[in-house]
Amino acid sequence: MLIKTSERIPRSGTKREILRKKGQFWTPDWIADIMVDYVLRDKPSRLLDPALGEGAFFRAAKRYALIHGFELKLWGRDIDPEIIEKALNSGLSGNDLEHVELRDFVFDPPTELFSAIIANPPYIRHHRLSAEQKVFLRKYAQKTTNKQIDGRAGFHVYFLIRALQTLSPNGRLAYIVSADICEGVFAHTLWQWICAHYKLESVITFTPEAAPFPDVDTNAIIFFIQNTTPSTSFEWIKCLERNTDGLSAMATENAVKRSSGFQIYHRQVSEALATGFSRPPREKDDSQFTLGDFATVMRGIVTGNNDFFFMTSARARQLGIPDSMLVNALGRIRDVEGDNFGIEDLERLETSGRPTRLLNVNGFSFDQLPLPVQKYLKIGEEKGLPDMTLIKTRKPWYRMEYRKVPPILFAYLGRRNARFIMNSANVVPLTCLLCIYPKNSSPEFTKHLWSILSNAETIGNLRKVGKSYGGDAIKVEPRALERLPLPDKLVFAEGLHKFLPQQQEVLVFDTQ
Repeated sequence: MLIKTSERIPRSGTKREILRKKGQFWTPDWIADIMVDYVLRDKPSRLLDPALGEGAFFRAAKRYALIHGFELKLWGRDIDPEIIEKALNSGLSGNDLEHVELRDFVFDPPTELFSAIIANPPYIRHHRLSAEQKVFLRKYAQKTTNKQIDGRAGFHVYFLIRALQTLSPNGRLAYIVSADICEGVFAHTLWQWICAHYKLESVITFTPEAAPFPDVDTNAIIFFIQNTTPSTSFEWIKCLERNTDGLSAMATENAVKRSSGFQIYHRQVSEALATGFSRPPREKDDSQFTLGDFATVMRGIVTGNNDFFFMTSARARQLGIPDSMLVNALGRIRDVEGDNFGIEDLERLETSGRPTRLLNVNGFSFDQLPLPVQKYLKIGEEKGLPDMTLIKTRKPWYRMEYRKVPPILFAYLGRRNARFIMNSANVVPLTCLLCIYPKNSSPEFTKHLWSILSNAETIGNLRKVGKSYGGDAIKVEPRALERLPLPDKLVFAEGLHKFLPQQQEVLVFDTQ
């Protein structure tokens, strides 16, 4: 069970996809210098980089040891058979690579501890891991942390647990990783365990302008962790520009500072656990209301194969599929031009050749279906659809997920364009959109709720509950969206607080 290591992802098509599967990202030298400054400040005799890549951390460590006048042995791991050649080409010598092993750090860990560990782990999302790997990793995490880590955790989560387990008493770990490590469904459990057993000293986040990996759809975050008595507070740093001088030194200062290059906040661990380590400190005047007070949220429909189940009206007529076995559906965010999707928009999509009809034959046995539909389903069987991952769990395989038409839709993944959409066309969305179901069925209630949701202040609150990605994109999952804060003044102005259960205490403020 081998997993590839960290390297850069080029922008080109096929090569980019290959490296994405390996989880390879190249650490810039200025980031390597910041991380090395932390792990080597006690002048340890050895440094471990468990995902060597092309050797950015080794080069930075050599520079640091030379400047500060101490001997340092470099230890590394990787599973790329070409790693030695890559490292030599990057400027490292044979002596520098004397203690580099071609061994997997997570599945085949070291037998000794290290006082300095630095890592840019493979970024491999859970759906790229095999079933065998997932079973091993979840059992390993359970045994190590005594907690259940959600199965949607990526490989970089388990890599972090292994790195902490390999850290000697008082040792230091510098870890750069995707921000989703503190935003996913697994995050709270993971960081509760870490902060209860280790000292989180500093966290460094980045604005889009300062992103270490500007061509990659992830936001980077750096953690400085020491294997010593846990602390109740830490330094949270927002890096505003690349190559910021003095950032390393500021990472351990107990202060709130701002400069042209960075901002530093002294934060409580308890507050950050509730807010999320990738997000700024929570403001004291947070709203008392959330979307979950007034609505429930569900993801859109997963078809398992859009090409087969989702079609244009023209194709449906050609196949002989009756309208009674089709529902109007919306398949992608960019098909919505504004914040209200109406019948005219549905017609526009049909005219442009976009699919808008979803096959739904639920409630009928195969023999009850019209012959053209039976014939079409047999074509699906010949194509192997019943054996596809998501489809094979259905009984029968062509049974479609059901969603009641949601009055409001939410475009949950986007760059600067996450928005709430009034569903005037009464379509059901596929997985590109979330369904919002108001808890009161009256059209007036929906209108007032949508007015709150479409307000710029509410949209700005999405960053408090969403997962951040590169290019200033965010993604908000259904349960997280239900936690979206709604500004008090908007809720009172629209009168929605009157619809809350009587037992729910509401603090009424002057909204004038």
